[in-house]
Amino acid sequence: MSVSDTPDWPTSHLLAADVAFVALTREPAPLALDCDSLPRDIGKDMVLPSGVVPLSVLRDWLLKHPGEYLGRDAVWRELVLRARLRGKEWTIAAVGMAMPALVRIAGQLSAGYRGDPADIGNEVLTGFLEALRDHLDLTRPALYASLTMAAFRAGRRVRLADEQAVPVEDIEHAAAGPRAPKVPYGHPDLLVRRAGTLRIIDRADVQPWIEVRLGRRAPEPIAARLGITVDALRMRLARADVRLARAISEGSLTEIASTDAIERTVTQAKRRTSIRAGRASTRGAAGTRGIAVAA
Repeated sequence: MSVSDTPDWPTSHLLAADVAFVALTREPAPLALDCDSLPRDIGKDMVLPSGVVPLSVLRDWLLKHPGEYLGRDAVWRELVLRARLRGKEWTIAAVGMAMPALVRIAGQLSAGYRGDPADIGNEVLTGFLEALRDHLDLTRPALYASLTMAAFRAGRRVRLADEQAVPVEDIEHAAAGPRAPKVPYGHPDLLVRRAGTLRIIDRADVQPWIEVRLGRRAPEPIAARLGITVDALRMRLARADVRLARAISEGSLTEIASTDAIERTVTQAKRRTSIRAGRASTRGAAGTRGIAVAA
């Protein structure tokens, strides 16, 4: 008999995540968060437990203090950052911190469901994880509410699909006919890569643009990979947005580019690269001077 046949083995991914969270927060070395180190907005009164608090204890505290919105946002901003930058352990921690809400959502959506309730629970977890890893904007408030809403929407899609499905008793005689392809059509990533080839946008910005704008990936890991701040990445992508919009409106990406147009965009790209390199050199020199002074 395998371990999955034992009575206490989790029957869904949601329950398995709960088991993993319990293991991570078990004594003698429970996973914890230093609440005193969390960033606090000047002039705003944020209430949280003091010191290093085990996550299971912190979860209970947040459940008992639903009105402490600033504290909840501070905790969840830190949890999301750690899940994105530190990996699996903190991803499990974030799921465990939201487990009461996720279980409640899955239970509500499973009532009267014709399929396996575990399917809805799995989709609820998937929706939460997608928002946690990539889609949640950390600059906005109500992070916890946004995460749980993403989980609800994912589970609700499964429920709605079940309700809209119409069983076909005689599949061999079902009406056949043309079916419209599902959106999205086309390949916007190819247009962006062409923009990089034509130097309309910097080649170094092509992949980050595709990941953030098309893939809806979180900016923090991408900025860390590039060695720049999140704000710097946002500014680079915003400039790329403007250049792409102008190129598309002018037909530069859908028509054969002239030699003059290519030379012009290459010259502009070289100028941008030179400016960017100069800024990086200035920052490096400033850092070196700081080290010399400190020495």
